[in-house]
Amino acid sequence: MSTPTRVLLAAASAALCLPGCLELGGSWDASATATATSISTTTAATSSSTTTASTSASTSATGSTTGAMTEGASTSTAGETETSGCGFVGCENDAPKHPIECDIWEQDCPEGHKCVPWANDGGSSWNATKCSPVAPNPDPVGAPCTVVDSGVSGVDSCDAASMCFDVDSETLEGTCFAFCTGSYDDVMCPEGTHCNISADGVLLICLPSCDPLAQDCAGDDICLPIGRDWECVLDASGEEGQYGDPCEYANACDPGLICLNPEYVPDCQAGGCCSPFCDTSQPNTCPGAGQVCIPWHKEGQAPPGYENVGVCGIPQ
Repeated sequence: MSTPTRVLLAAASAALCLPGCLELGGSWDASATATATSISTTTAATSSSTTTASTSASTSATGSTTGAMTEGASTSTAGETETSGCGFVGCENDAPKHPIECDIWEQDCPEGHKCVPWANDGGSSWNATKCSPVAPNPDPVGAPCTVVDSGVSGVDSCDAASMCFDVDSETLEGTCFAFCTGSYDDVMCPEGTHCNISADGVLLICLPSCDPLAQDCAGDDICLPIGRDWECVLDASGEEGQYGDPCEYANACDPGLICLNPEYVPDCQAGGCCSPFCDTSQPNTCPGAGQVCIPWHKEGQAPPGYENVGVCGIPQ
């Protein structure tokens, strides 16, 4: 099977988008998201979009806007891909590359303060850390929260163990997400979440995982592959996004579908077309002529619970 296309960040006029379509098995890297309103893995945001986790892509901000590339799919599966950036634990370049005042892992700030990511250059992407005062009567993990000035100011109403994320740029309201704990070599997050390391290692938060077959994300989010995880991102499909519809962005398809390169979708005349996820343990129900349910992960490499995730495509 040919290698995945290279995925670059792009800005959307009305919604956060994951740029590019995929050859089977591609994914996006959280180290390359544009704007700091959320962290999703290769997502771009707009001035009015919300910051979202689910490297979510509702509006995620993590690092550079140069984009990430996915390469190297298996010849027999939709499989996991290696990425040029690193949005997951275990990458050589996970350690922060920007000036840091404190260590989020260690939370080594003075009493009454917490170590948080922020944009020290006045920009829209987290690029450094600092000690920030913990608010009086702070909001706990999972609770609504507010930020001061912007989602990347590093000043919020969350407790010492979390930060305000998925922030709406107009209301400055979001949700408290827990910081990852442990270390780069021994990461810990609450059950049902995973550690998303992005912004060159400056942003370390525990994000909820999702099921692409169940599409169990909240609100307008859809479940897509981000790095080595499955995360909720903003559904930017609008009125389009049905099977076979042309797509330019990974999240430009309806829930349960993903943007694939044209050779995998019959009669696709665009740069990419929408095709559904499927269950490899069930009879083939793929809608297109010649399509079969191709496993997304390489054999033996699927995370627990994701062994049967596949995508409908024409074998290459």
